[in-house]
Amino acid sequence: MGTITVINPEGVTASELQVFTERLTARAVVFDMNGRIALLHVTHEGYHKLPGGGVEAGEDITESLRRECREEIGCEILIGESLGEIHEYRKQFKQHQISYCFTAQVLGDKGIPLFTPAETAGGFELGWFLPEEAGMILASESPTLYVAEYIVLRDRMILSMLPV
Repeated sequence: MGTITVINPEGVTASELQVFTERLTARAVVFDMNGRIALLHVTHEGYHKLPGGGVEAGEDITESLRRECREEIGCEILIGESLGEIHEYRKQFKQHQISYCFTAQVLGDKGIPLFTPAETAGGFELGWFLPEEAGMILASESPTLYVAEYIVLRDRMILSMLPV
């Protein structure tokens, strides 16, 4: 799996990295049977994101991705192509986040998301969009929340890896 991009707008240096923690995550562009992809709208902060999240203790990347998709979009998935990885250096959190990115296909019927309390508090809403619509949505967003700036940039880059 190759590197899609490195996101380091704050110019984190090698010496600063010495005290950073590493966070592994799994993300996917999940297609339904109509070719639409899942996007989560974080309504209270005004941005969208692809499904995925942190790898928990005892999980591998694919187990994590399947769990996150059950929770965030209410779907079982078949993991497809590896798109690569994205490295984010978040100075405010002293964190190096590595996102392993994939395509995936919904298996069976769509279910109901099981949002965490934090996701519910953030006003998470699930939508399904054609890839070009999803790209336009992410391209039009200019979030001001620190973490959202990273998320939107990262997810724009993931979508750019899809074949045209």
